[in-house]
Amino acid sequence: MHLKAPEHQVAGHIAKDGKPGPLVDDKGRFFKPLQGDSRGEIEVKFYESFSSNTEVPDHIRRYFPVYHGTQAVEGSDGAAMIVLENLLSKYSKPSVMDVKMGSRTWYPEASEEYIQKCLRKDARSTTVSSGFRISGFEVYDHKELSFWKPDRKLLNGIKVDGVRLALRKFVSSNTLSDTSSKPDSAFASSVYGGSRGVLTQLLELKTWFENQTFYHFNSCSILIIYENESIHDDGARAQVKLVDFAHVHDGNGVIDHNFLGGLCSFINFVRDILQSSDESTDN
Repeated sequence: MHLKAPEHQVAGHIAKDGKPGPLVDDKGRFFKPLQGDSRGEIEVKFYESFSSNTEVPDHIRRYFPVYHGTQAVEGSDGAAMIVLENLLSKYSKPSVMDVKMGSRTWYPEASEEYIQKCLRKDARSTTVSSGFRISGFEVYDHKELSFWKPDRKLLNGIKVDGVRLALRKFVSSNTLSDTSSKPDSAFASSVYGGSRGVLTQLLELKTWFENQTFYHFNSCSILIIYENESIHDDGARAQVKLVDFAHVHDGNGVIDHNFLGGLCSFINFVRDILQSSDESTDN
């Protein structure tokens, strides 16, 4: 089995200080290291529960990575890993964005030290004010013919105007590293709009979250992916996926208002970008 580090990771844990990072194989699978504390256990518990939950409709299940169990992986000191669907395996030039959802990223049972750590990080971003923050993104630059990724530390400090700018850059074709140029939002309608676009998918998720009480998705992310290779001919193949379930807890019959509130806010941002793009096209 040939394993390598993923090429287009925009957020989350990486290999550091002797600890293994995520890996991908050539068969469309993604290997995520099991975190040694309760987080790894919680994530496996969620995937096993979700995979066997017959009350989750199929049209919602497609928004989650396929779970293939756990496996000890050679070359990573035999570390146990969660084996998932590699969401990018069928994309040749993907643009990817990771959006951490909720105005509260800590979970009720967390230690005071962990809560304070989250509160400091949340206060520096749009987490509290807007109900989500952009953790990272990578875009294929059609002018430079290469991938461009903003510094994650800078992203953590952006406010509302910065979020709008990032959402425009994510769907633009002009040189992205040039901070003086205005993003052209050339692919906004292809990626965010249409019957298969990001907005339609987010609205479908919203309908489910307005009713589901099985899980509370603390500190979970929405991943947005689209293809650049043939965007003018075959469309963007935009895809929305939920990832990172190390802090998911039982819903106990209560709606997950923290995630739902962030999702509604993010939908409004995407809708605004789409509408302003349509208006500029009309003009």
